[in-house]
Amino acid sequence: QVQLVESGGGLVQAGGSLRLSCAASGFTFSAYAMKWYRQAPGKERELVASITGDGVISDGGSTQYAGSVKGRFAISRDNPKNTVYLQMNSLKPEDTAVYFCNARAFANNYWGRGTQVTVSS
Repeated sequence: QVQLVESGGGLVQAGGSLRLSCAASGFTFSAYAMKWYRQAPGKERELVASITGDGVISDGGSTQYAGSVKGRFAISRDNPKNTVYLQMNSLKPEDTAVYFCNARAFANNYWGRGTQVTVSS
């Protein structure tokens, strides 16, 4: 049974930091690209950050970020722990959203239930 369980969200003041975690189970974690999305009220879900999985001929770990978070957020993964992280620094009120973990590889596309991040001004 595939599971993605996010944790680490909460209420933080602007300028503060949070670290989100996503614990995965039920699939070969290291082979999957892992992504963090967010969705603010009344807005579409947007991709925040991604990190590649291990390929047949190359190791994973390549990262990409949305322009709005580049330089402030960092995605990382710990394959032995089947966990992906999102370190969020210098948080802004516009970062307020539900953050979702996503795993994607082959024809599979798995989602977590999300964790709320609220940044007060």
